[in-house]
Amino acid sequence: MKLQVKFFGFSVGLLSLLMSLAVSAQASSTWSQWPSVGQASLSWLWFDIYHSTLRTPSGQYAGLQAPLALQIRYQREISAQELLDATREQWQKLGYTTEQIEPWLRQLATIFPNVTEGDQLVYVSAGNSGHFYYQAKRQHQFERVGQITEAALNQAFIAIWLSPQTEYPKLRQQLIGAS
Repeated sequence: MKLQVKFFGFSVGLLSLLMSLAVSAQASSTWSQWPSVGQASLSWLWFDIYHSTLRTPSGQYAGLQAPLALQIRYQREISAQELLDATREQWQKLGYTTEQIEPWLRQLATIFPNVTEGDQLVYVSAGNSGHFYYQAKRQHQFERVGQITEAALNQAFIAIWLSPQTEYPKLRQQLIGAS
């Protein structure tokens, strides 16, 4: 005989599911409450590409292994393929091998959206893994669009902006609050 417990008309199983979804939503939105460490903009010639903000729980940059959120607000239309191509280029400049890059790009291809002016993409890293969140310009909330569970990919993605060897050291300095 199976015992079915009811709580205000909901089965306990359904109530547990709803509660876990609420806790997950609360945890995923926590990053937006973190203080800003720094902000930077990337421009090419006279075109603004994006504005970025680095957030951490303490408001201080503590390295690539610490929890952080990298928030990017795009200032122009960029296809998912263009984002992937730019990611590949940055990883090559950082010294990652094709054998490392290609599987990572296949995973990111399932996550990256086409973006337009005003859209936001956020990567929230817990140190060894992380989640991507996306908010179109006219949306009111962020939507979780992907997860990274491989520590090496997590670190490589963050390194594009925060590695001392990044192609854009001034942008890094602004993001980590060093300038």
